[in-house]
Amino acid sequence: MSFITQNSIQEVIDKMDAIAVVGDYVRLEKRSGRYVGLCPFHNEKTPSFTVNPDKKLYYCFGCGKGDTVLNFVMEMDKTSFPEAIEIMAKRFGVKLVYENTGRSKEKDDRQSTIGILQELYTRVAGSFHYCLMQMDAGKFALDYVLNRGISMEMVEKFRLGYSPPDRRWLFDFLTKKGYSEEFLLTSGLFSRKYPKVSFFGDRLMFPINNRRGEVVAFGARLLRGDGPKYINSAESPIYKKGQILFAMDLALPEIRRTKQAYIAEGYMDVIALHQAGITNAVAPLGTAFTDEQAWLLRRFVDRINILPDNDSAGRSAVLKEILTCRRNGLAAYIAIPEENSGEKAIQIKDPADILKESGKESLTDYTKCVIIDFDYFLSQSKSFNNTNSEGEKAITFMFPYLDTLDSEIARDAAFGRIADAFHVDRESVRNDFNRRDWMLVQNAAVHPGMAQKSTPQNVSVRLNDELFLLVAIAANGNYPQFRPLISIKEIEDPAAKDLFIALEDCFLHDEVGADNKIKLDVLLPRISSENVRKFISERSISDEFFSNSEKLISDGIKRIRAKRIERRRAKIVVELSIAASEKDTARIEELLLEKGHLDIELQSFKG
Repeated sequence: MSFITQNSIQEVIDKMDAIAVVGDYVRLEKRSGRYVGLCPFHNEKTPSFTVNPDKKLYYCFGCGKGDTVLNFVMEMDKTSFPEAIEIMAKRFGVKLVYENTGRSKEKDDRQSTIGILQELYTRVAGSFHYCLMQMDAGKFALDYVLNRGISMEMVEKFRLGYSPPDRRWLFDFLTKKGYSEEFLLTSGLFSRKYPKVSFFGDRLMFPINNRRGEVVAFGARLLRGDGPKYINSAESPIYKKGQILFAMDLALPEIRRTKQAYIAEGYMDVIALHQAGITNAVAPLGTAFTDEQAWLLRRFVDRINILPDNDSAGRSAVLKEILTCRRNGLAAYIAIPEENSGEKAIQIKDPADILKESGKESLTDYTKCVIIDFDYFLSQSKSFNNTNSEGEKAITFMFPYLDTLDSEIARDAAFGRIADAFHVDRESVRNDFNRRDWMLVQNAAVHPGMAQKSTPQNVSVRLNDELFLLVAIAANGNYPQFRPLISIKEIEDPAAKDLFIALEDCFLHDEVGADNKIKLDVLLPRISSENVRKFISERSISDEFFSNSEKLISDGIKRIRAKRIERRRAKIVVELSIAASEKDTARIEELLLEKGHLDIELQSFKG
């Protein structure tokens, strides 16, 4: 994996024209050496947004937003730090140099490959669209789409296509256009075993675009014959299916406006929703909703509305999507139809079916009828376990949801609602939850709010970044190796601090083995907390701490240092607010400069 060198980053920052960059978003006027305009982050009639072109900083005295101009680009375009650097490098003519690939690498080569791939996919999408619209062989596929209630306007908007039955046709077509066989093999369009055979034949084609609207892959639906109902392009340098959402480029304007997104299960459902005017609808790409996709949406939205498929698999998928949303800080709501009278079960229909059978208005009404994720989980806890209202399994079913709640207040309220729903005592639910022997949560280092518990008395010991790191060090015994890289000042969690002190005590008393490691039987008696001792004893035998342990620990140290920087950054935000209230311009600029340096240091940890 390659990273932009620090020298390249600095060169981009030095060459950036702050007024030109901010001027793309805000109309600026020069006043007393600074430039002022209406703030893009809040509504105002009198300009309070200022830009200092020399120091390349911005600040709004109205809402308190301020940072470097590079961070302004990241905020406005919702891009990552590397993406913002690359955008600015291209604009101001900086040739970026990458490192950590064994040698310095110019961006031009990679960019050239990506550019050719994107040109290829654009060409292929156009060809598939022509086959659907103009060829007799594609007429049945177009009829299928129209019979599903999808309009020609949507066919054009989504550039739907058709892949001919001859799966060697695409290879012949593209080689005649000058593409080499070697290049086509890396494109994700052809079988690696049979390089001249396309993945797609006699299928309805759905172009998949990145956020900028560039075609990077295809989804394909089988309409007749045998085979998988849906297949997608293989991953390629321009396509990682867990990081892209179908129709994100078309949905982004409405997503930004409403700060909400609708998650449907399939391509046709998304198209139906857009046809009904619900243009902030997207879908995963043939896989479960991923953390990466949640983080992509989190840049723009506060709330996700989930539209389930009409089957048990769809309902199971919703439960996973709820957990993904929650652990990534997103509120989740689930669309359900209005209940029928009497005891008749609710019949959930797919959005595409609702559009076809009942029209746009019914589909719009359906998307407005939602329940909060907790209520959905609670209802499924009964039906999935096929148990009565007092069933222990049904209550246990709720525990993964409770585990995503970082707030003790929110969890306490949830305990109460579960107790009421199942007619049991609140403390019984709480005790069962705390007693459970939790398995290590996947990606705990990315989502430290996911809890780890081991005994009924161990409610204060929670597996966060700091404790995860110290347990990894304790389990491997290599504290002496990593001691120079970490300080107790960087540890805040009480359990982690207790473990750190015990490790340091062993080191200072020369209780290190001949292999330069600290054994657990030597370490454990020095841990003052019984809860922590029990926790370490149970967790240190887990395999996750021994696979590539040195990298695991090095990455953990980076995360802790990054959090320390984030804490200082948060304090700067508070100090900025105070300086703004006192109209201390010099102090504001001093703080913004420090904040800018911290942001760059943070990116060096995050890659």
